[in-house]
Amino acid sequence: MSKVAVVYWSGTGNTEMMANKVGEGAKAAGAEAEVFSCDQFSADKLGDYDAVAFGCPAMGDEVLEETEFEPFFEECKSHLSGKKIALFGSYGWGDGEWMRNWEETCKEAGANLACESVICADAPDDDAQAACEALGKALA
Repeated sequence: MSKVAVVYWSGTGNTEMMANKVGEGAKAAGAEAEVFSCDQFSADKLGDYDAVAFGCPAMGDEVLEETEFEPFFEECKSHLSGKKIALFGSYGWGDGEWMRNWEETCKEAGANLACESVICADAPDDDAQAACEALGKALA
């Protein structure tokens, strides 16, 4: 049984809802999955998991949340080489540039992106929730 961590930051609850759906998908596929806000997780825990899903909404000028999530993720980057990961998050404007940039950062760090990232505008609708569950299954 694989172990999956789902680690997120959420300001409005949209990305938190997505994180919970990712965790449900991983569990449905037989994985042991745990969902954490980024302040409950640290880079040194990455080795305890076979795969990790990271979730963060677009903020400001389509960037990761800068106060909590971005510094947390910077610490994680050096531990991502060869790690099976997936990305997700919500946005309120723009076209997903923050996610494309984040994917590129992960690839440069040597991470193995297990599936297509999931983004949605505002609160996740039924399709976005299903995509989050599929993302979790892909990590399991």
